[in-house]
Amino acid sequence: MFLDVSHNYIWRRIKIIHMKKLPDKETERLLRKYKIPFPEHVLTKSEDSAVRAAKRIGFPVAMKVSSPDILHKTDAGCVILDVRDEEGVRKAYRQIIRNARKNKQRARIEGVSVEEMIPEGTREVIIGAKQDPQFGPVLMFGLGGIFVEVLKDVSFGVVPLERGDAAEMVREIRGFRILEGVRGQKPVNMRLLEMTIMKVSRMVWENSGKGKRIQELDINPLFIDEKNVWAADVRVLV
Repeated sequence: MFLDVSHNYIWRRIKIIHMKKLPDKETERLLRKYKIPFPEHVLTKSEDSAVRAAKRIGFPVAMKVSSPDILHKTDAGCVILDVRDEEGVRKAYRQIIRNARKNKQRARIEGVSVEEMIPEGTREVIIGAKQDPQFGPVLMFGLGGIFVEVLKDVSFGVVPLERGDAAEMVREIRGFRILEGVRGQKPVNMRLLEMTIMKVSRMVWENSGKGKRIQELDINPLFIDEKNVWAADVRVLV
């Protein structure tokens, strides 16, 4: 079933008592179960271990805080991209921990995740889900960055998606041509993107309802190119 309603009506903030962030390790297990790829990464707990992880993964790397208490890591200054050497890793590690403490003094900090950098030329999209009191679980899709934050260029579908809904959601957004490729860019793998949306739909559906736990989900960003897809940052509230 495809949902054709206004952004403000569906995507209002739903207040859920005792809602909390699923720990990163459990989120990773959830993604693995539904075969949703994510970048290679290592959770580190010191500058030295972060350096070792970066050397193992290969420079440049991305670094971000791992904390159940910091929901919006980029806004908190806890994500640093394109770190290119050992000195940069040490500096980024200290800065991320400092910003995390500044953002929330008593935040539980599990460490700093060191991750592979996504190749240039990828496109950035967002997949989200929330529990709506009228429709139940609802899925959102859109381009990342300014397209979703400012232009609200998104589409919606009621979970579980039926065959063809994912393709319709992708093609409904105004920025669809960016996914097709502009100014010499190669088109993204549409089939892979649609399959990923269907996997998220299944994940939300099988973990929703009475006694189930996904109340809200954001994959932002999800990177995709002509061959691969990566769920770079995932937030699950239960």
